[in-house]
Amino acid sequence: MAAPGEVRFATATDGVEIAYLTAGDGPRDLVLIFGFTTHLDLCWDIPWFSEWLRRSSEHFRTVVFDKRGSGLSDRPAGTGSIEQRTQDVIAVMDDAGSERASFIGISEGGPMTIVFASMHRERVERILLYGAMSRILWAPDYPDGVPSGLANSFLQMITEEWGSGAVIGTQFFHHAADPERTIAAAAKFERNACTRQMVAQMMRANIEIDVRALLPTIAAPTLVMHASEDPLVWPALGRYLGEHIPGARYLEVPGDFHCSWRDDDIDSVITPSLRFLLEDLPSIPSAPDRTERVLASVLFTDIVGSTELAARVGDAAWRRLLDRHDAAARREVERHGGRLVKTTGDGLLATFDGPSRAIDATHAIQATSAELGLEIRAGVHTGEVERRGDDVSGLGVHIAARVASLADAGEILTTRTVRELTVGAELTFSDRGTHTLKGVPDAWALFAVA
Repeated sequence: MAAPGEVRFATATDGVEIAYLTAGDGPRDLVLIFGFTTHLDLCWDIPWFSEWLRRSSEHFRTVVFDKRGSGLSDRPAGTGSIEQRTQDVIAVMDDAGSERASFIGISEGGPMTIVFASMHRERVERILLYGAMSRILWAPDYPDGVPSGLANSFLQMITEEWGSGAVIGTQFFHHAADPERTIAAAAKFERNACTRQMVAQMMRANIEIDVRALLPTIAAPTLVMHASEDPLVWPALGRYLGEHIPGARYLEVPGDFHCSWRDDDIDSVITPSLRFLLEDLPSIPSAPDRTERVLASVLFTDIVGSTELAARVGDAAWRRLLDRHDAAARREVERHGGRLVKTTGDGLLATFDGPSRAIDATHAIQATSAELGLEIRAGVHTGEVERRGDDVSGLGVHIAARVASLADAGEILTTRTVRELTVGAELTFSDRGTHTLKGVPDAWALFAVA
């Protein structure tokens, strides 16, 4: 089957070209995010891919793309963090002229969908997650996760077998009617879709995914689906999604497959998915003056030793110094796509649509402040905030402020959520232990940005 549409390219914020195509001309848009890796010229020979696109495009204008590092998209050094890949979705939607869409997130496309729906609620109608997860690895508070030894063995096998056809042919897709022919076709797909080095990076990043903290922030109507005996992404991981996304429905379809070569298996997943996505959306009365809850990356900065410095240089000189600091800080926040909420007398509060941008802006603020003889400590947290007019408040803001107060001079401290969302980016974190934040429930693991 030929590509069912013209392949086009959207330019991401860092200049990476993302290949995508649209199919169908329905009244609503649908973004289809497949898991793992695709190739927009070759994947339509695989029924799992072609049937999802064929049937969805009968009802929707469907947008599908190759993730960075695979298929026809650019293959930079690294596959990018889940935050960067989510920004790639924005680039594709904007280039395709899609303001708002429903989303299907399959397997590793599920966490991408979760992050997008948390950060860009206004662009999401509803969500379908199939064979997906919020985290893969076992943790004390996640007992159904995969032991790290088993995950690393799987990663080694994927890397060694990639290009032979065995990965797509038997590990991710199950129940081939003609195994020999299937393996041959899958081998061609693997060799073209992704390099062996890149597939190792991609799988390593997938194993480290953890977006559990974002699940309570999902506002769109959501259906979570899973095969009852999925041998790759265990059903318990799907059940966790259904239990922790507010108002989500959960549906298990009978079957021992993750993705499948069999028509009946494919239909058993696609039919209820489309039925859910085509339900009439409830009308939500607009209330433009109400408090809006949004996900944001919150930055607090503080000038170290400000009281002593002000006493030493005098009030007039201190005000001039603060004015220069505030002006430079505002420029850096805006240059990195953020919004300066307010200055605090010896620091600032700003919000960003992603933690990487917040961290990059902080590095720049620290550099410009150093030129003024000032040392800056900072805290970054990604969480839900309340936005009313130009101000923000809520627990997310409070957490960022408490984190900043624990930072050393010249240090950027972050919460675990920030670290998890930037896995795959060119950032290095050092563990700073677990802390109790005044006025905030639970203990919080903090990390310093190198």
